[in-house]
Amino acid sequence: MIIWHNPRCSKSRQTLALLQERGVDPVIVKYLECAPSADEITQVLGKLGLEPRQIMRTGEKVYKETGLAGISDAITLIAAMVENPILIERPIVIDGNKAVIGRPPEAVLSLF
Repeated sequence: MIIWHNPRCSKSRQTLALLQERGVDPVIVKYLECAPSADEITQVLGKLGLEPRQIMRTGEKVYKETGLAGISDAITLIAAMVENPILIERPIVIDGNKAVIGRPPEAVLSLF
């Protein structure tokens, strides 16, 4: 398993702890330090079965400042997440061909 993790986020920390309690030692990707590529985001969207805006933190200042609310083009939204990874909802747990957003953290239990 892989977790796109922000250690400053309580939900992300809770999700990581839940995985570890289940005996999983996931690969931890601190996505704010090492932003995923457009291809990686696209692959994760496919595993989640979601559209780009559905994994975006629309309350972030950069979301408003860049006018993303008025943009519907998936490529542009994905590029914005690559450039500003703070826009990516967290945490995301990836297991093979499946992925889940850990909000609430218990949502990751569906991967087991």
